[in-house]
Amino acid sequence: MSNAKTKNPAFVIMKRELGAYFTSPIAYIVTGLYLLVTGIVFFSTFFLNNRADLRQFFTWMPLFLSLFIPALTMRVFSEERKSGSLETLMTLPVTETQVVVGKYLASLISTLVMIAPTLFYVVTAEIFGSPDYGPIAGGYIGAIFLCASYTAIGIFASSITKNQIVAFFTGFIICIVLTMIDSFLIFIPGPVVAFVDYLSANKHFNSISRGIIDTRDFIYFISLTAVFFVSTIKVEKGRK
Repeated sequence: MSNAKTKNPAFVIMKRELGAYFTSPIAYIVTGLYLLVTGIVFFSTFFLNNRADLRQFFTWMPLFLSLFIPALTMRVFSEERKSGSLETLMTLPVTETQVVVGKYLASLISTLVMIAPTLFYVVTAEIFGSPDYGPIAGGYIGAIFLCASYTAIGIFASSITKNQIVAFFTGFIICIVLTMIDSFLIFIPGPVVAFVDYLSANKHFNSISRGIIDTRDFIYFISLTAVFFVSTIKVEKGRK
């Protein structure tokens, strides 16, 4: 089994991408900034409001991930396309699907590594208070699904351009629209309000983070991930 995994092109590409990620300064810069910003949010609640919980942290999480995940994924395809190494990769006995799977898995692992240190906030809340672990567990489960969806969006944005900055802003705009669309429902015509409301990633994340188990929320994130994942494969196949 292990030998089969080692020879699997998707697994090889994933390992290569993870190696490039952990030797790149941008990864540590983005992760450091993410932890700095989320730390300010958590500890401002902790010290200023004298409340040891993660409610405020999870409230802001979709917005933060909208910004930081595209920053992590912007180079995944665009950097290799600009250097020409992606064309070299595609001449090897690998399929577009295997390339996208490998790069997606590496990017998803990278985003989960980025949010993993925030578990320290849970320890802090336990030491200085009595946190409700239901919403905390729900918040991190929701964060995993949110990371999966926004990572798929990020690699799609990276696949359509050679410019990393363009890839970042494209991914950021898609993610931020999905995050904040429910804030503009009062401007949406009545007949389509329900549909637009369903498109809100923030709404579905908040539902999960409150500890509410609703299959519609999980179907939403799985579908969103699948749409952009398949779109990335189509983009890569269309370049042949």
